[in-house]
Amino acid sequence: MSAQLDRAVGLLEASLTGTREVLGRVGAHDLRRATPCAGWDLAALVRHMDESLAAYLEASHGHLRLAPLPAPAAAPGGAPVASVRARACALLGAWSLAAEQDLDGVALDGANLEGANLEGAGLPADLLVSTAALEVAVHGWDVARSLDDPACPTVLTEALATALLPVARCTVAAGRGSGHFAPAVATPPRAGAPAVLLGLLGRTPAPPAPSPRSA
Repeated sequence: MSAQLDRAVGLLEASLTGTREVLGRVGAHDLRRATPCAGWDLAALVRHMDESLAAYLEASHGHLRLAPLPAPAAAPGGAPVASVRARACALLGAWSLAAEQDLDGVALDGANLEGANLEGAGLPADLLVSTAALEVAVHGWDVARSLDDPACPTVLTEALATALLPVARCTVAAGRGSGHFAPAVATPPRAGAPAVLLGLLGRTPAPPAPSPRSA
């Protein structure tokens, strides 16, 4: 088993745990809520999460199509949020198996993306899984923020954000160049890892709860 991929799968598991929990709080009446993702309501964000998890699930078999694909069939459960939660379970199981089988890379199949022919190129499996963990955790925070849910700090913990920061610094510049991320938001010098990570990804962290006044 690859130690690097095993660590990445551990990150993915931590991200999925908090995100599945907060998705369980989403009701049908919440889907029109605004989110931190510009132009997306919660329904659009959930659809995006489902599509992303479907792509990461496909990649667990060692290949990933980058050409435009039709929307994935809903995972068992029917409703969009149930589909994401079910796919999250399948994703963790698939990548745990891939790690046991020593999958070390993911081929990019039939790829011609933005004019660049990437046929035959590949990505290290641990980098792809770490990127999945980053996306899952931050979108879990987006969902919690959309719900104005006090679970925000538990979806993206200090330990998880600290582990994801190197991944973000490695991947965000390319994503921002292609318009996938908003401009970075400045954070105070002593900000914790969650605030730094969110700022790097163009998000403004929720303000801290006011301290209770002393009697």
